[in-house]
This record gives sequence, C-alpha cells and structure tokens, in this order.
Amino acid sequence: MKYLRYAYRILWWQFNRLFFAQLGKRSYFQKGILVTPKYIYCGKQVRVGRNCRIEGVARYNNISFQPQILIKENVSIQQNLHLTCASKIEIGKNTAIAANVTITDIHHPYVDINIPIEKQNIETKEVKIGEDCKIYNNSVILPGTTIGKHCTIGANSVVSGNIPDYSVAVGSPAKAIKHYNFETKQWEKTNQT
Repeated sequence: MKYLRYAYRILWWQFNRLFFAQLGKRSYFQKGILVTPKYIYCGKQVRVGRNCRIEGVARYNNISFQPQILIKENVSIQQNLHLTCASKIEIGKNTAIAANVTITDIHHPYVDINIPIEKQNIETKEVKIGEDCKIYNNSVILPGTTIGKHCTIGANSVVSGNIPDYSVAVGSPAKAIKHYNFETKQWEKTNQT
C-alpha cells in the first residue's frame, strides 16, 4: 500500500508539473483542492492537505493583476487553507501551516456606499511569511503582513502588520508576546504598552 501511494504521488507530480509555474520534486497536493497552478511557484517537498483553495486572481472588475504565489521548499499545509492572491504571497521554507488558515493579499474596500462591497475594485498589499514559522489553526493573515523568521502565530490569531523574527504572536489583532533573546538563549516576554 505504501508503494502504491508513492507511485501515485510520482505520477501526480509528473502530470501536474506541466500546469504549475514551478513544481519542485516530491511536492504533492491532495485531492479536493481548487487551485490556479499557473500562478504557483512551488519548491521541493511541499505537502498540501485536502480541500485547500489556493487561488491567483488575475482579473477583478476588468482590472488585470499578476499574482505570484511562492511556496518555498519543505512547506507543509494542512487541510482547508484559503489563500487568495492578486499581487504576491510568499511562504518561507520549512514553514508549517495548520488547518483552516486564511492568507490573503486582497482587501475589499467599502468606500462607495452606493456600490456593493464585492463589486468595488480590490486593493492589494504583498504578504510575506518567513522561513521556519508555525501558523496555528484558524489564523488569518491579512494584506500587507510580514511575519519574520522562526515565528509562531497562535491559534485563532488575526495578523496584520509586522511580526519580528523569533517571536510568538497571539490575539486579534495579533501582538508579539515573546521573543527569543540570543544573549540569554531563552524565550522572554515582550514588554507590552
């Protein structure tokens, strides 16, 4: 049974690499995924769970976009990721994303009250998640967010803005509550004002 799964994944990779902008060796997306692979640049050994929606938005309200979804090597994504991109989203190598996470670089403004929100032009701001991060269940990563290297984002957090390298961030809005001190070689609480 193990060999059949391995053979299936090799066949899946050989067939699907033709449709992706880039699909690294030993990368695999499970069934039930809605993707626009031509906008996805995928490194080696990426694993994506079931029922994920990874979508590059190339056109909205007759405005063209050039989405780039960069998933670096050895990223693991559990089920039900909702990722929408019209500009650029980058997920650093060795990052793990738990179930039911949302990542988007798209904002639906509500400026004109005479036009339904979904029919107004979208705004975009790039998102970058550093390498060696862990994003826990049900977190939401909003447009314009930068998460540094080796960060932990707690479950149910809503992240907007910048999270520094080697931080633990939680809450809605998420705030860094711990950081790693290289002098003491310990995780320390962050001073909150």
